[in-house]
Amino acid sequence: MKIYFNIKGSVLIYSATIYFASVLNISFWRFIWQNLEITNWQTAWFVFSLIFFIAIPLFLIFNLLIVKKAAKPLLIALLVLGSITNFMMVHYGIYIDRHMIQNALETNTREAFDLITPSLLFWVLLTGIAPSILLIFSKIEYQSFRQELKRRSIKIIIAVLILALLIGMSFKEYAAVGRNHKQIKGLINIVNVAAGTISYAKRLNVAHREFKILDEDAKHVPYEDEHYTVLIFVLGETARADNFSLSGYHKETNPLLKKQDIIYFQEVTSCGTTTSVSVPCMFSHMLRSNFNSTEAKYTENLMDLLQKTGYHIIWKENDDGCKGVCDRIEDVEHMIKTNNPKYCNGKYCYDGVMLEGLEDILKNIQQDTVIVLHTMGSHGPTYYQRYPDEFKKFTPTCDTADIQNCTLPQIVNTYDNTILYTDYIVSSAIDILKKFPQYEAGLAYVSDHGESLGENNVYLHGMPYKIAPTEQTEVPMILWMNENMKTFDYVDYGCMKKEAKQNIYSHDNLFHSILGLLEIQTKEYDRNLDMFRNCRTKPLPFEEGM
Repeated sequence: MKIYFNIKGSVLIYSATIYFASVLNISFWRFIWQNLEITNWQTAWFVFSLIFFIAIPLFLIFNLLIVKKAAKPLLIALLVLGSITNFMMVHYGIYIDRHMIQNALETNTREAFDLITPSLLFWVLLTGIAPSILLIFSKIEYQSFRQELKRRSIKIIIAVLILALLIGMSFKEYAAVGRNHKQIKGLINIVNVAAGTISYAKRLNVAHREFKILDEDAKHVPYEDEHYTVLIFVLGETARADNFSLSGYHKETNPLLKKQDIIYFQEVTSCGTTTSVSVPCMFSHMLRSNFNSTEAKYTENLMDLLQKTGYHIIWKENDDGCKGVCDRIEDVEHMIKTNNPKYCNGKYCYDGVMLEGLEDILKNIQQDTVIVLHTMGSHGPTYYQRYPDEFKKFTPTCDTADIQNCTLPQIVNTYDNTILYTDYIVSSAIDILKKFPQYEAGLAYVSDHGESLGENNVYLHGMPYKIAPTEQTEVPMILWMNENMKTFDYVDYGCMKKEAKQNIYSHDNLFHSILGLLEIQTKEYDRNLDMFRNCRTKPLPFEEGM
């Protein structure tokens, strides 16, 4: 390989430090610009010291990484990775932490390709690949091992002392920022990726590898009646409550559901801001406050309890996996594999594909059954691919994955069309259930998390929960029951409608509410988290006499 220029190892270390601290940390400096006001010399000095606060840890890292043979491949990998994460943070307003690392590692090919846009490719070409090419056509000059070790050791000691001095001089400001803006560590590029990966790896390492059975003695203790119970659970994707007209939104995004005799829960919060956290959490016995997604993989969930107590579980998967929730369910159907030309194009399917054959399933019910429809819903950034053309009601739309290049009204219109289509899917499922009045039938819908559409330059989802905007944490939840379910499950429907308007609920309520609704006796059931408890006209069979 022809070498076009020589560069000393020490110069490369300084160059890499400056480049990563500045060009590849735009999102961090934007945060500082927007959130810190310079009002005196002390705050001015603090902001100045942040340059060293970012640069010195990088300087230490590069002193360790830039060594013979390893320097080029490691630096090239970091340049490309840093360029990609920099783009995501700058354009979508995301933070890199353990949950985001988990989300990235569990992303499948379809989701990954949705995020590969012309803007991303150009950004990575300019800020990641271009400097990598320069590095490839260079020759790094090193001193002897002893000299390198001596000089680098001295520089590292000096750098650490400078950093300690600067932090000491502005300790009050550092403490205040650390206390008031804990999320800022998720913006320090490359360091955040390393810290998030290490944290995620630790979780994997300490997870209980022995599979945990929740309750060996769990059983179905039904009220006395002769009707099969059928519950359709529609698991929404990335639908936020703000854009449901049932929630008061000014656009009519729920024209069909408003005609149904449904209960709409006015205020519901999600367990997380990513599918990889929220989906296993909402089916878990753990609360959001102590939920561990890694541990959840090795623990029974709601579906396991229902299945072993006699319910037939059918899971129709149209998103990108059940995140471990359906792993032990025998009857799982991945809709993309149906290759239904009416709904599927080989890469994804419209959610309408899950309605196909649903009536036939209900005709052949021979035991109590729960049917889960895991929707693609409003998954971004390619919102325009989530609905058929006949649901393109709100225009103009943003028909590209580069949503940051669209106007806010265009993005919102496109997203609203996905909600309009969800309205059709859920309402259609209710209409199908109505054809079978002989069952105790019900439908529940709830989204896994919400979505940011560009408000305050934040897009998509996945922000740390403590600082996530309500657009990402407030989700829609709907319940419908036929007359048999109201009567023979002793639920006062009018009472429930009042409760749904007045109370605040969360994903924490789902596990216990469904156990109660489906009459499962288990030590894991907590009646205080059962949404129906105040509106039952008769105690649950296993609570009678208590």
